[in-house]
Amino acid sequence: MSAGAAGSGGTRPAGRSGGSAGPAGALPDENAPGGAHERARPVANENWLEFRVAVDRELDAFFAAPTNAVPTSPGFPVMWERVRRQLAGGKLIRPRLTHIAWCSFAGEQTGECVRLAASFEMLHAALIVHDDVVDRDWHRRGRPTVGELFRRDAARAGAPGPEAEHAGESAAVLAGDLLLAGALRLATTCTEDPARRLAVSDVVFEAVTASAAGELDDLLLSLHRFGAEHPGVQDILDMERLKTATYSFEAPLRAGALLAGAPEDQALQLAHAGALLGVGYQVIDDVLGTFGDPEATGKSVDADLRSGKATVLTAHGMQDPEARGALADLAAGRTTVGSARSALAASGAHEVAVELATDLVDRAREALAGLPLPDTQRAELDALCHHVLNRDS
Repeated sequence: MSAGAAGSGGTRPAGRSGGSAGPAGALPDENAPGGAHERARPVANENWLEFRVAVDRELDAFFAAPTNAVPTSPGFPVMWERVRRQLAGGKLIRPRLTHIAWCSFAGEQTGECVRLAASFEMLHAALIVHDDVVDRDWHRRGRPTVGELFRRDAARAGAPGPEAEHAGESAAVLAGDLLLAGALRLATTCTEDPARRLAVSDVVFEAVTASAAGELDDLLLSLHRFGAEHPGVQDILDMERLKTATYSFEAPLRAGALLAGAPEDQALQLAHAGALLGVGYQVIDDVLGTFGDPEATGKSVDADLRSGKATVLTAHGMQDPEARGALADLAAGRTTVGSARSALAASGAHEVAVELATDLVDRAREALAGLPLPDTQRAELDALCHHVLNRDS
């Protein structure tokens, strides 16, 4: 991935890329707990509304099946229910992209596409459960994580703080493993066609591998806090593609297209557009993590800076003497997060990041322009491009 640039001091990153997001293409904004369906904005066609219901049913059926699989374990039903709840309230971006890709090459939805879409949503849940362990996060979307719920159980049972935390983290690792196994099971049973099953399975396996590599890179890049060299912008973009963009954007588009019988070259071009969009999405995520509105994002705007997370913003700030000094002072406890944020803003980091995301989205539009997509799906992808640059959560 290449590219560069970004932002002013507002809470919503404004991009220059064209495209409308009116009733024909607006994407759902579902980041409120319990509000996924109520807050959905108009979509390109009623097919998607029916499809997301079908995906929810597929997930419900999956979780209903094995509740009695291990009757001698008193803890398993509790974990299984908590794992199911981990899937609730998401934006369903990955199933949406799977659906768009499928409809671009096959037309009407089938159970094959539903099952594949459900596998990507379950994969997302698995990876964020594990990511919360790595990041030591105990809350997500304003709710306690699976690990936090088991930490509380351990504390109520009398475990001291460190042991309760260990119990919570251990349970979360197991929960993520269960979700990962479920995602792979759904993906590898989504079609009876052996060639398409192999092609789709390969995409999903590659996405899991990429995400693990990206998670590891993210961990290693964070070592700059202890004296290692701060990673550059390209290092961070490469990590974000591996960790998140591949499984969230690139793989659903490619797998959905291959399942529908798309030519390999067109599936790859669609996936390339998805990779660009996905990295752009992550760059904006970093912007919102430092300059966003906590009321809209549901996340602290202090956590990334306080933890020393390496982002495109801090990589740019390290090139500015004042911002570099402020980041060093923050790491040493000599200044506040607010002062470091102000120094980053003064360095132009916000503007550079938004410009970088805009460039990535523009390149994604160029890749999409070369594909023979139906008007409806082209409008949905255009709306997604607009959403990536103009979202506030």
